[in-house]
Amino acid sequence: MSNLYYTAPSDEAFEDMKKACLEVWNSKGNEGGYRDEKVSRIKDIKNVQDNFMYMFAMFDYGNQRRVVSLIEPSTIEEVRSRMLAGGNGLDLIEQLLGV
Repeated sequence: MSNLYYTAPSDEAFEDMKKACLEVWNSKGNEGGYRDEKVSRIKDIKNVQDNFMYMFAMFDYGNQRRVVSLIEPSTIEEVRSRMLAGGNGLDLIEQLLGV
């Protein structure tokens, strides 16, 4: 049995995450081209394996919370399930996701 963390979610959840991540990155400054580098990694990313969580993991805790504030409840549940499968504790998940 494969770990859910490495399993692609529905296309709807993936696109919801991608849109939110791009919105957060595009709100940042671009010192040294850092923002452009991150945006280019996400722009053409496909919904395969762990790319869903890869986009989310690009952010620090505070910006992950910003992403969570922009995504649908069903997408939050996809993140929650994958964080659990990846070995994250319930306390962290509840603090980060509010669920």
